Amino acid sequence: MSEESTKQESLDSRNDRLVVKVSLGEAKAEFSGSPEVVLQAINNFISKTVPELDLARKISMNFSTKDLIEKFQDFVRITPEGPRVIADQQKLSDKEKVALQLVAQRIAAETREGSPPWLTLASLQETTSLNPKSLSSRLSELGKAGYVTKETIDDKSQFKISTVGIAWISNMFVKK
Repeated sequence: MSEESTKQESLDSRNDRLVVKVSLGEAKAEFSGSPEVVLQAINNFISKTVPELDLARKISMNFSTKDLIEKFQDFVRITPEGPRVIADQQKLSDKEKVALQLVAQRIAAETREGSPPWLTLASLQETTSLNPKSLSSRLSELGKAGYVTKETIDDKSQFKISTVGIAWISNMFVKK
């Protein structure tokens, strides 16, 4: 792949216009507008300039904050008390409750300064109202499937949703 460099990126404070100059080998371009418009233009530029990236995009999986909000806006909310699942709790399996709570936490982490993407076992128990043994079992199952990542700090386990977990829970709701 040719050398790619972003020469300038600035936010024009007068009208919140993003201006980006990009060069990729001999190809050069400048984009300006809202951040969303500029991002789309840069993606189009790169896709046309480097066809291999378009092929790689077909097998890559990643969820932007916008993707998460669009996929889960009917199921979670970020409240003053923290991220919460608002979907009908009676119709959700325990795994779905846990996964949705972790998705809500990830959205909060990406949209609120200082919010971590991780939740402790105690926090998950409080927000999901699941029996501690059931919660531990569901987290173990979700972890074995690769849907949840576990990290232990100072003898406290913390959990966050993985990219594959987001795809799984998203597909679960598409099926319903």
